[in-house]
Amino acid sequence: MKHLHQRIRDDIEARIMSGEWSPGHRIPYEHELMTEYGCSRMTVNKVLSTLAANGLITRRRRAGSVVAEPSSQQAVLQIQDFALEAARAGIEYRFKILHRSIEPIDAAAAQRTGLPVETKMLCLSTLHVMDDVPQAFEQRLINLATVPEADQEAFKDDPPGTWLLRRVPWTDAEHIVRAVNADSTMAKRLQVQTGTACLVLERRTWQAGAFVTEARITYPGDRHQLVGRFSPVA
Repeated sequence: MKHLHQRIRDDIEARIMSGEWSPGHRIPYEHELMTEYGCSRMTVNKVLSTLAANGLITRRRRAGSVVAEPSSQQAVLQIQDFALEAARAGIEYRFKILHRSIEPIDAAAAQRTGLPVETKMLCLSTLHVMDDVPQAFEQRLINLATVPEADQEAFKDDPPGTWLLRRVPWTDAEHIVRAVNADSTMAKRLQVQTGTACLVLERRTWQAGAFVTEARITYPGDRHQLVGRFSPVA
């Protein structure tokens, strides 16, 4: 069962993404949403903060919130920072490293990363949890030749993705998005039924031609969406 703040967020997002609420349309005031959904101001504020952080609405003091104008940015997908998103939305966030090892990559990984077969990588599996609900399972490779300090990093304070974003500037990124059905192992991790539709984001980043990291992040289909805003190139 969805948390109430997730249901409110989904309702508003659906109206925006469908075009029912166009750019500039006023979002109902906080007290109006509180009455409609029978919830607290804190819940409504959490929803609006999340929508603003995702670029879907613009919050204006005294004037309320409106649907945001499309951005001229041409990056379709931003590099996600789970910790930052949760902080902006006022959501409790925690993560757990489920697996950590240093292993040589196989031929398939070598082809994806452009590195020689048998190159040793730091391999990490991380579960991301928000408000006690699993939001994503992440499998990550970190190139120790590019980020040698990762070998000794315990990742106690920040998850691997956040840690990398704060320390290693990237110059190029590649995203691949696909849909999969959760097998029994993934279903258990994400607390969903076996066969549940999931969204998988594969991301690879480089720094001036040197490979940095590869992440494969699996989200339950009903708990996440990837939003890109862009404009046509003249």
